Amino acid sequence: MFTRSSSARRTPLLLAAAAMALVPLAACAPPQSDSTSAETDSGVKVDEATSAQDFGGMDKLVAAAKKEGELNTIALPPDWANYGNIISAFSDKYGIKVNSAQPDAASQDEINAANQQKGKSSAPDVFDLGQSVALANTAMFAPYQVTDFDQIPDEFKDPDGAWVNDYGGYMSIGYDSSKVSPITSVDDLLQPELKGKVALNGDPTQAGAAFSGVVMAALSQGGSADDVAPGVDFFAKLKDAGNFLPVDPTPATIESGQTPVVIDWDYLNAAETAKLPSWKVVVPENAAVAGYYFQAINKDAPHPAAARLWQEFLYSDEGQNLWLAGGARPVRADAMVEAGSIDQKAYDALPEVSGDPVIVSEDQAATATKYLQANWAKAIG
Repeated sequence: MFTRSSSARRTPLLLAAAAMALVPLAACAPPQSDSTSAETDSGVKVDEATSAQDFGGMDKLVAAAKKEGELNTIALPPDWANYGNIISAFSDKYGIKVNSAQPDAASQDEINAANQQKGKSSAPDVFDLGQSVALANTAMFAPYQVTDFDQIPDEFKDPDGAWVNDYGGYMSIGYDSSKVSPITSVDDLLQPELKGKVALNGDPTQAGAAFSGVVMAALSQGGSADDVAPGVDFFAKLKDAGNFLPVDPTPATIESGQTPVVIDWDYLNAAETAKLPSWKVVVPENAAVAGYYFQAINKDAPHPAAARLWQEFLYSDEGQNLWLAGGARPVRADAMVEAGSIDQKAYDALPEVSGDPVIVSEDQAATATKYLQANWAKAIG
């Protein structure tokens, strides 16, 4: 098991357009329905329910969620950790429409959207966040313990269920072996032949993948989770060498050859091997960084029952195996291996990792985020 690092994802090049889109959404969206003030059979308000038992069991939670009929998600790219199939499976199983907004947004955009659309029917019901963004916004989360809550190790959850780690992986370097020489270490990224070819997934002040990429670089340069300055310095060297490519990588940029070297989570890089057989993935031996994302319910969710059912689905064997099918490591993996309920073939296919992974703590993430906010733009600007 391992813990997870900071957060956001996905395509900062799209963030400006996404932010502009939020204003009309907030202005035009209708107010929430009465579902947030409804009560369960046990007399608990739906938006205050902390377990399926508060509804009278799973069947009644399902009924309440179906009555709401919709679930609002945000920042869930369909090709990220198999989210496309996860959303489809949930919708098909329960007959609930999933409104997937801004799939390429970052974690901070999720929080911004919730604040800007508070009280509207279009507000996000649930969050999928990186560590630094999640832990900075816990006041916005509704505590909820899924049925399998006890099978999630204590270090991967808030005791009351305000947030729970969901899926994770290791920071890695993916590269097209038909275009560049083999890469085995972070230092290899400084090779002259990689001019204009090394891309980082996101802005580390906002995105978890990018944050962990900087931590990985820091470890390789003698730094640590307590001192990410060497990582920032390394990216400054990459830029000065002309190797740093300021383009957010996507499956399209990888497959077109625009981003032949990508620093990203191993499950995202590994997913590309099915489409591009020449794509290789390496987790640097001297710089293994592990990280989970954080799952949470918006306390002001317009569809509070559907939000809670979504959590139940994600942490069920079915949901956990769907993340695994996308190359991500589900948080309940150990319990599922012991119970024999894990997809063993998919589990065995995960990228190999050697050495002890670095685990970024809450305090370390806060310190590193503060340093990045003060120094990242200067280093690569």
